[in-house]
Amino acid sequence: MSVEAELSERKLTILKAIIQNYLETGEPVGSRTLSKYTDLKLSSATIRNEMADLEDLGYIFQPHTSAGRIPSDKGYRFYVDLLMENKEQEISRREDALLEKTDKVEKVLQQAAKVLASNTNYATMVSAPVNSRNTLKFIQLSQVDEEQIVAVIVLGGNVIKNKIIEVGETLSNENLLKLNMLLNTTLNGLSIDQITLGLIARLKEQAGIHSEVVGHVLDAVAEIIHVDNDMEIYTSGATNIFKYPELSDKQSAQEIISAFEEKQQLADLVTETLASEENNGIQVYIGDETPVKTMKDCSVVTATYELGEGMKGTIGIIGPKRMDYEHVMKTLKTLQSELDAIYNKEPKE
Repeated sequence: MSVEAELSERKLTILKAIIQNYLETGEPVGSRTLSKYTDLKLSSATIRNEMADLEDLGYIFQPHTSAGRIPSDKGYRFYVDLLMENKEQEISRREDALLEKTDKVEKVLQQAAKVLASNTNYATMVSAPVNSRNTLKFIQLSQVDEEQIVAVIVLGGNVIKNKIIEVGETLSNENLLKLNMLLNTTLNGLSIDQITLGLIARLKEQAGIHSEVVGHVLDAVAEIIHVDNDMEIYTSGATNIFKYPELSDKQSAQEIISAFEEKQQLADLVTETLASEENNGIQVYIGDETPVKTMKDCSVVTATYELGEGMKGTIGIIGPKRMDYEHVMKTLKTLQSELDAIYNKEPKE
C-alpha cells in the first residue's frame, strides 16, 4: 500500500512536521510543539491521536517513556522519497518552461532574420543564443536502472542537459540524495575552470565508497560544458547584395553569398562579437574592420542580445558602406527590446 493510500492528508502533514522538526532540533517531538505550527491549526489532543496512529503504522516511535516521537526508518524513507519526487517535479516544470521559451525564441529568430532583410533591403543574420558563462547551477542524480543513473545538469542561463552515466551498482534513494546534496553544495556557481584537482579529490573523499560515481558525474559535467555544438545561424536576404552595384560584381557577390551559405565565417563573426564582454550594444564594422574577410567591401552592423542569465546571441546586418546606418541601428535596438520582452515574459500557468 502506498503512503498516500495509507495516510490521510492530515497524517501526512503531521508526519512531515515531525520529521522536519526533528531534523532541525535533534529532540523528540511532542504534540505541544506541533500545535505551535501555525499551518497545522489543530489541537494538542487531535495531534496526539494522529501521532498514535502514525506510531501504530510504524512511521514514528517513542524513544523512551514520557518523550515525544522521532522518525523511524520507514518515516525517513517517506521523507526522502517525498523530497526526490518534489525535486523531480520541480525539474520537470523548469524544463517545460524553458523548452517552451526556447522553442518560441527560435521561431522568433527565424522570422526576425526575414523581417530585418525585408525592412532594410540588406543581408541579415541572427544567431541562436549560446551559453556564455558555462557555470553550474544545479545537478540532479536519479536512478534509471540497476547500473545506470541520469544526471540532469543545469548550467548558467538555465541550459538543461541530461547525461546517462554507467555506475555499475544500484544506489539507494538515500545515497542519491546524499550525493545530490554533496555535489550541489560544493559545485553550485562554479565554472569548469574552478573545479580543480584538489576540489575533485575532496569531493571523492567525502563521497566515500561512491567516489567512483562522483568521478563519472564530474566527467559528464566537463563533457557537457566543453561541448561545442554547431552554432545555429538564421539568415535571410543574401540576394539583396545584388541590388548594390558596388557589391554586385561577380567575385564580390559570389564570396558574400558563399559566406551566407557555408555560415562558418558568420559563426566567426558571432564569436568575435560575443568575445567582447563590454559589447552588449551595437557594433559597426566598416570595410577592413570586419572580422569577415569576404565582406571587406561591406559594412557590418551587429547587436548582442541577451536572453536570461548568460545566454547571448548576435544580430547582424550586412550591406554596402553607404547603408542607412540610422535606420539599421534603430531597427536593431527595437529587435533587442522585443527579444528581451519575449523571453522574460513568464508562461501562463
